[in-house]
Amino acid sequence: MTVNPSALAQSELKFSKQQWSRLNAAMEEAVQTLNLPSLSVAVVHEGKLVWSKTHGTLNTVTGAQANPQSIYAVASNTKAFTSAAIAQLVDAGKMDWDDRVQDYLPDFQLYDAYVTSELRIADLLCHRSGLATFSGDLLWYGTTWSSDEVLDRAKHLEPTSAFRTEFGYQNILFIAAGKVIETVSGQSWVDYVQDSLLSPLGMERAYLSTRDLQDAENVALPHNELKDGSLTPIDWVNWDNMAPAGALLTSVDEMAKWMVAQLDSGRYQGNDRLWEAKQTDRMWTLHTPIPVSQFYQTHHPTMHFRGYGLGWELATLHGRKIVGHSGGYDGMISRQMLVPQEKLGIFIATNTNSSVPWAMGFDALGILLDQAKTTPMLDYLRERRSHEQEETMQAQAELDSSRVLGTQPSHDIEDYVGTYSDIMYGNIVVDIRDGKLHFEFEPTPLFVGHFEHWHYDTFRLHWDRQMMLPSGMAHFSINPTGQVHALDIDVPNPDFDFTELHFVKQ
Repeated sequence: MTVNPSALAQSELKFSKQQWSRLNAAMEEAVQTLNLPSLSVAVVHEGKLVWSKTHGTLNTVTGAQANPQSIYAVASNTKAFTSAAIAQLVDAGKMDWDDRVQDYLPDFQLYDAYVTSELRIADLLCHRSGLATFSGDLLWYGTTWSSDEVLDRAKHLEPTSAFRTEFGYQNILFIAAGKVIETVSGQSWVDYVQDSLLSPLGMERAYLSTRDLQDAENVALPHNELKDGSLTPIDWVNWDNMAPAGALLTSVDEMAKWMVAQLDSGRYQGNDRLWEAKQTDRMWTLHTPIPVSQFYQTHHPTMHFRGYGLGWELATLHGRKIVGHSGGYDGMISRQMLVPQEKLGIFIATNTNSSVPWAMGFDALGILLDQAKTTPMLDYLRERRSHEQEETMQAQAELDSSRVLGTQPSHDIEDYVGTYSDIMYGNIVVDIRDGKLHFEFEPTPLFVGHFEHWHYDTFRLHWDRQMMLPSGMAHFSINPTGQVHALDIDVPNPDFDFTELHFVKQ
């Protein structure tokens, strides 16, 4: 997986054994102190894989050791593959970045008719549609809806900002981008990406569906951290209906091949090209600005700009342009950091819900670019972790104090039974089992559980299976005639907005 050195502008970076030792030590300490099943890292430089290392286990139950060839879900790092596929079709003269989406998907609609009409291919890939971050993700996550059904239902999502004015991270629109690829190429998104990107790169251990893992070996299992700090494996959740936004599963060593091609403007195996260099410029150009938050100003004073290109995050750090992306899956997190000026790329993966890959990305850049001996972002996570139990107890105390004791539901338990429907999402069925109100989200087989009375007509929502979502609240509304009329749910979490849904009793 090396390229012709003469084709590359030589980097002035030279790495020492001490730098690699510090990076390895940082990984080992992170696994031990930040409660990870495993942590896997690959580094490419000047067209080749120069270092890869893994600490920890594939599965905390079996103790099987992970290695740099172990498979992880890399989730939203898939988005750059979807952008690259479109770049290839643009190179072939089959489409253009500025073409109207409706010219390829005439039935696709968003809430606003003007946005629907004016939405361009590039708009699908840079998160500036006006929709809020993660808006609509409950349409695809774990549901039985096909990708076509997800896109059809997305027309009910109300924007929270004007078109092309603010950043709002969107998975739904990458699903639409995958449909454009299918329309133009005549292949499924899976077949196109396999034939035109994965196979040419020699990414033989790369999969585009969890269904393909059944016969695969050396696969890391996703994990959740329980309240007592123990790690438990959880089930894979199939993401086929949003594949262009996040379905890729592969190893850090395989992602090294992708990083090499990216850092050589689409060139691989010497002089062969996957896409023209001008398309790299387009994908790595800032399309949507993202404010540099106070957190980043404090912790990364060399970050002067942030933004999003086409399938890529963009920023400045250490006086250099940084191109990267994160990936978040149930029980797996990954991070990619590219430094084009130095022909340097880093890929990091872990198999639990942890911010370590994000922090390690910054710290690894510090070690390799500035030869820093410290790991400030991993230290920040360790400091945060030391307060987690106290903060959890405080949050629980605040929740408990908000409860009005001594109240009863306004109706008999049987009156809450029924089917509640949201026009966009579908139905929740509420019934009685073992004397408790039980619920099922019909489109999402994962979402089953029971309600425990909290106060008045508000109930605590508990899931009946182990997954990454916490408990939440469910509130039943009573109409003017005194009948149970509607159901609203709130499950505080960073990924899925249940408050977008309003279920009316049928």
